[in-house]
Amino acid sequence: MIKKILWSATILSSAIVPQMVFAQNTQVSDGGLAEIVVTAQRREESLQKAAIAVTAVTGDDLTRSGITETSNLGKLVPALVVQPTGGTTSFFLRGVGTNSQNSFSENAIAFNFNGVYVGRPTAPAGVFYDLERVEVVKGPQGTLYGRNATGGAINVLPKKPVLGKFGVEGLAEYGNYDSKKGFLAVNVPFGEVAALRVAGQVVDRDGYISDGYDDDKGEAVRASFLLKPSDIWSINIVGDYYHQGGKGGGAVLLPSKAFAVPSVNDRVSISDPRALAAINGYASTLFAPPFCAGGFITSGCIENARSDGYLDNHFYGLSAQVDGDMGFATLSVIPAWRKSEADFRTYLPGFRGEIQDNAEQMSLEMRLTSAADQRLRYVLGGFFFNEQQDTLNYFRQGRLSTTRFTPRLKTQSLAAFGQLTFDITDALRLIAGGRYTQEDKSQLTASAGGGLPGPVDPPLGIPVTGDLRFNKFTWKAGIELDAGPASLVYANVATGFKSGGFYVAAPPTNSFRPESLTAYTIGAKNRFFGNKLQLNIEAFYWDYKDQQVTFVGGVQTGNGLFAQGSLTTNAGKSRIFGTEIEARFAPTRDDLFNVNVQYLNGKYKGLQTANFSPTGAPVTTGCSITGSRLANPGINSARFYDIDCSGKPTVNSPRWALNMGYQHSFHIGGDMVLVAGVRSNIETSRYMNSNFRSEEKQGSFMMSDAFLTLEGPQDKWSVTAFINNIEDKEVLARAGTRPILDFPVGTLRPPRTYGVRLGFNL
Repeated sequence: MIKKILWSATILSSAIVPQMVFAQNTQVSDGGLAEIVVTAQRREESLQKAAIAVTAVTGDDLTRSGITETSNLGKLVPALVVQPTGGTTSFFLRGVGTNSQNSFSENAIAFNFNGVYVGRPTAPAGVFYDLERVEVVKGPQGTLYGRNATGGAINVLPKKPVLGKFGVEGLAEYGNYDSKKGFLAVNVPFGEVAALRVAGQVVDRDGYISDGYDDDKGEAVRASFLLKPSDIWSINIVGDYYHQGGKGGGAVLLPSKAFAVPSVNDRVSISDPRALAAINGYASTLFAPPFCAGGFITSGCIENARSDGYLDNHFYGLSAQVDGDMGFATLSVIPAWRKSEADFRTYLPGFRGEIQDNAEQMSLEMRLTSAADQRLRYVLGGFFFNEQQDTLNYFRQGRLSTTRFTPRLKTQSLAAFGQLTFDITDALRLIAGGRYTQEDKSQLTASAGGGLPGPVDPPLGIPVTGDLRFNKFTWKAGIELDAGPASLVYANVATGFKSGGFYVAAPPTNSFRPESLTAYTIGAKNRFFGNKLQLNIEAFYWDYKDQQVTFVGGVQTGNGLFAQGSLTTNAGKSRIFGTEIEARFAPTRDDLFNVNVQYLNGKYKGLQTANFSPTGAPVTTGCSITGSRLANPGINSARFYDIDCSGKPTVNSPRWALNMGYQHSFHIGGDMVLVAGVRSNIETSRYMNSNFRSEEKQGSFMMSDAFLTLEGPQDKWSVTAFINNIEDKEVLARAGTRPILDFPVGTLRPPRTYGVRLGFNL
């Protein structure tokens, strides 16, 4: 296996080095490529000296790319797949992630804002403005990170106030789909010891699909106060608020062998009359009467998707970081509070979801970080996390069932951690780290389910309680070697785990176990030719066990019968290996070539699920059906079908992903610069869902962006014209089959967008 990895790395190196291209912008100075400082290992260090796989995207890169939504981050980081749906967001890194179906899910890629872990998949929204950088750390982070970082972590770091300097910067943008964005930040100093930075953003864009879904509407504000009374102590307090509105994410029908649907190229929503006609035509061959014309009717028809979906979500955050220089080490204390109030309505064919989810979390992290000049360096700390989630879920599945349940979940996590680095010589270092985590979860859930037809408001049954406790020790061991003045070689073994929990919908048998991952990594980071060429390469092998898989299965309703619903189980194990290469080349101060190439080979060594059919008809799958049985004997014809997908490729795992770009600066006089840039993202095919239906497979594609920016003297102002997805390619962000009938549906990445952007910095 290692031989295969090294052979892949050799082939990639020989193919890439002559081209010298990459995807993200890097500041270029007369001395070559500039350094990027990251904190991915909880201390400030050069990106080229961090012996881990991390991609850093600066705030300027995000602005040039027009990224104000979490869902677009993946186009700058090929290893990352972002899946928005309804009111939640899922992340996958190198084939590892969580297919979030509801707000109870927890991502396997830890999302951290301003150094604070964010627990809910509804909450990674409204933070992509006024940023210092975004760090995407690949691989299990079982030592230095708080919770659930099986496959990696995303660190979003806002800009801090600047002492002793008044400043104002802003940006206004207008584009097609009536897209309007406005951003303003003000930095106000209070002498030389304190400063306040206030930033805000407003986004308003029409939807990308025919009935207005896939829009983007929101208002955000963030205030940061920095106090540094001495060289020893500093405190940075950050408060933020975001309101997310609009209709939310939508869906389109995917091509099906069973019935004709509108072309995906036309971006026809599932609530569009053209899609409804196709749905009703197919449903009439299976059911009588067909889908309802509108609204939930108890006479027996099945509810159609409608255009009245909405988001009305509010997110609040308050955190502080206190740093004290103790001489031998720096003490950091990070208390934080976050609250999300999600209220949204979402549709799929034959299915309406209405969710009100209130989640409140508190956390406290304390770290002691040694000075950088010691032979034995360390990061030691403790972590506390507490979250309470109160939710009302109302799922209407037409004539088949109506489900209402009110889960109340509590989570408490305690951890102690440490990572040591010891210098054997000036060039050779050993790394060892560990983390012990204890996590307690409890539920108090009442539910109800209706039959044929279901009542509009079924009464809740007797609440069901449950308690879970998980204990886990995760660790890391590695070695680093400075192979030259600007060359680093490293190898490590690291473990990570994601705790188990409740999938809530079917108490009391509704729990799943933790999952774990062990990663073996070798890599090298290099700079050549007077700092003009950067070439980084990493090969990895991941062993993934007790994999938590979320799918549409059978869950028990309030009357004890099984109905179709989302459940999570430890259904799989997989192995994933591959190679990633990043290269940057700045032959002059005006030219920059970039490339990022990833080869990924993922395979399920075992993946078994029991899919549910409410009608008893065989389920459609690309896997083997090994058996079936009645779900509700003597009541109806609903059946379970045992599905074996062992040997299939891991989902969201394109075999090849290539991101390349080039930019050039033209000095046109008057201290003005014209910057032209282009980048392309090329990916091979991948399955989007663990059911492996052919309709749920995204084929190979290429998407390209371009921009042209005129920068004024001393970067005081700028004017940018941009176009994204030049090819106007329809690319799936997510795909699945839910829930009543055999309708494959998908969400799409943005179509071709273009516009103009005006910025200033005073």
